[in-house]
Amino acid sequence: MGVIEQSLSYLQPWEFSPTWALFCLVSAGLYIRGLVRCRHSGQRAGFWRPFSFLLGIAAIYTVSQTHFDYLAQYMFFVHRGQHLVLHHVAPFLIALSAPLPLLISGTPDRVKNFSGITMVAQALRPGYRLLQQPVIAALLFVGLIYFWLTPQVHFDAMLSQYLYQLMNWSMLLDGLLFWWLILASRPPAQGGLSYGFRITLLLAVVPPQMLLGAYLTFSNDIVFDVYAVCGRAWPLAPLTDQRLGGLITWIPATMMSVLAVLIILGRLLGQRSTTYRYG
Repeated sequence: MGVIEQSLSYLQPWEFSPTWALFCLVSAGLYIRGLVRCRHSGQRAGFWRPFSFLLGIAAIYTVSQTHFDYLAQYMFFVHRGQHLVLHHVAPFLIALSAPLPLLISGTPDRVKNFSGITMVAQALRPGYRLLQQPVIAALLFVGLIYFWLTPQVHFDAMLSQYLYQLMNWSMLLDGLLFWWLILASRPPAQGGLSYGFRITLLLAVVPPQMLLGAYLTFSNDIVFDVYAVCGRAWPLAPLTDQRLGGLITWIPATMMSVLAVLIILGRLLGQRSTTYRYG
């Protein structure tokens, strides 16, 4: 097998999952359809928002439906990279793109007018509002990381296909909920969360992630022995694998919060500049 063929083989699913593939395909399809309809009506969505959304979907597909997923099951640091994408990077990119108008526009009318959709939306609304309460959202965001990295829970999740999928889906959905709350384009004047509260939440979720990452990085004990049971994909020392995973849990996750704070500060300064100019 040539280099190109071998490289392309790594982009194929290791274990095909209809749910992950359908999520990525439907999300991208509806968005692109909405984008086309938007342009046909004479509106322009720009470049960066579509790029951000589609890059987020592509990132989800990469870590869930290519050989990356195989490596994530046999190397701890790759697993942490997978969860960094599912819980931080991809939801961040999707929320930043504010995709809801285009997704709604891209949804066929017969689907939007289907009575069952309204019933499901009404049934889910109370739970959604509860999960979007700022304190609950922050606790859940950090709590899920700690929960799935509890040694016994992690051991069971990595050896059970059902728990493994539940773990990954929970990280993605929670990431979408959290970053949607933080990066929502709706300003406080229109009912959105205040910029100060958003920054406070971002700063609040940083220390627990730093502490967990630092513990994994500097520990001299093997915390997760499941990778010794399964066998590692690469001949990497167990402590090195764990320390790399700790660094991924620690540094990139923290930088995501810093980046979000800068974005929110930019919005706040822009709003104040507009108010000063026209107020």
